[in-house]
Amino acid sequence: MDTEYILIAGGGLAGATAAKTLRSEGFQGRITVACAENEQPYLRPPLSKEFLLGKAGEDAVLVLAAGWYRENDVELLLGDAVATADPAAHTAQLGSGAELQFSKLLIATGAQPRRIPLPGSDLAGVMTFRTFNDSRRLNEELSGGGRNVVMIGSGWIGMELAAAASSYGNNVTLLGLEDVPLSMAIGPELGGFFRKLHEKHGVKFRLPASAAEISGTGGKAGAVVTDSAEVLPADLVVMAVGVVPDTALAEAAGLDIRNGIVVDSSLRTSSPDVYAAGDVANALHPFTGDHHRSEHWSNALNGGKVAAKAMLGQDAMLDVVPYFYTDQFDVSMEYWGYPTLAAGSAPVIRGTLEDISFLAFWLRDGAVVAGMSVNQQRVQKPVKALISGRIQVDVDRLADPAVPLDQLLPGT
Repeated sequence: MDTEYILIAGGGLAGATAAKTLRSEGFQGRITVACAENEQPYLRPPLSKEFLLGKAGEDAVLVLAAGWYRENDVELLLGDAVATADPAAHTAQLGSGAELQFSKLLIATGAQPRRIPLPGSDLAGVMTFRTFNDSRRLNEELSGGGRNVVMIGSGWIGMELAAAASSYGNNVTLLGLEDVPLSMAIGPELGGFFRKLHEKHGVKFRLPASAAEISGTGGKAGAVVTDSAEVLPADLVVMAVGVVPDTALAEAAGLDIRNGIVVDSSLRTSSPDVYAAGDVANALHPFTGDHHRSEHWSNALNGGKVAAKAMLGQDAMLDVVPYFYTDQFDVSMEYWGYPTLAAGSAPVIRGTLEDISFLAFWLRDGAVVAGMSVNQQRVQKPVKALISGRIQVDVDRLADPAVPLDQLLPGT
């Protein structure tokens, strides 16, 4: 090839961030970002939060300003995903049939919503939630209020969508397989905090419960029948039961797949000159020594940067402390750390849940491995320092709001 050509398969946050980083790091070669959707790369968190609630416009959801790609000589292909790739030959074919020859390939194909093959799942009024168009549609469905909404799934997306639906004045019932919502992520005590928050705003829970059937008339959903034969009126049914990594391209290319595309800490796959980032990548994390696949925007943002630098031959690793956030009603929550290390340990609460303003920490072997803030400000830096520094802490001091977090760090 006469010039270096980097092909980015996937038009989400990881792919767009990689393109931006390549240019900011001085890469002068050709860059193509091939998007499956007919949308410029956009951020997913606002889709279930600010945008869905009408607090942010469409421009605020874009990763980069509309004119950035043209101004920086980045070819943006909309609705024309990479269909196949041959790593050995360094060739790829787009869905349109166009053939490309790349020097390096970044796979950032993200994930697809998991679907439940329920009787009646093909009725009008039943939807999954993942894309910009899903958020537009759900906003139209919810914004008038007064509808019966059944949310299937008690994870972060299900809870955020339930909060939005309730905020618009709809009647919301949430089904989940857990005894307590979010308990798999943050444990029963803090999951119970979020349940009480929702119940205060009128959301009803059926836990543990699953949907057995969606019934309706005239081709439109009218009710969800649970596994206990309870009939829940439903004008709208949203399945929010997680996602699965979109590995089809990588599998066809013969890459190593295990809960996503297996990559090292620099996001290199099992094939030279092929990298993966974002939801689809199962990356080796230097902090834990294990592979982790994260579906949060921070991972996509930082992964796009690391992959770009690694493709340019720089010594880059995805070693930042994982992070995500949620906004539900009047609660803003941030989480830093490693859920796999925190699993099985009870949180240390700093403050009280009743105040709706507190911190929670999870420890392993005497050191903080994860931290969560609820309606607290200016805590990110010390919480991340506690985690990344593997600092041994005194539990009583950690739980005492009178002890500044900075004083738990060495040298203070």
